[in-house]
Amino acid sequence: VQLQASGGGFVQAGGSLRLSCVASGRTFSVYAMGWFRQAPGKEREFVASISWSGTIAAYTDSVKGRFTISRDNANNTVYLRMTSLKPEDTAVYYCAAGKSVVGQRRNEFDYWGQGTKVTVSS
Repeated sequence: VQLQASGGGFVQAGGSLRLSCVASGRTFSVYAMGWFRQAPGKEREFVASISWSGTIAAYTDSVKGRFTISRDNANNTVYLRMTSLKPEDTAVYYCAAGKSVVGQRRNEFDYWGQGTKVTVSS
């Protein structure tokens, strides 16, 4: 599976962005999808994940109520809608694909995109 993330950018605190990740190469709908992020000097951390069917989602506590993960299997795309953005959300965001139902650990994902940078100013 090849993953191409996009949609990052520069936004002021309180603003919104929608990240997209398009998959190609294998059957997208069999994979759970996830978003991770890595801030400068920090480890890559889990943000959100969604089951292959789109019926189950998981979020890290710091983004609950602000971020929404969704997917469109017909177009091989997973989205991360981010609202009420905070400076601490600044990071490179990576999408990933894996076989776990709703993975939250890096080792549960087998394929990774190249990342898209999100910068939130205060």
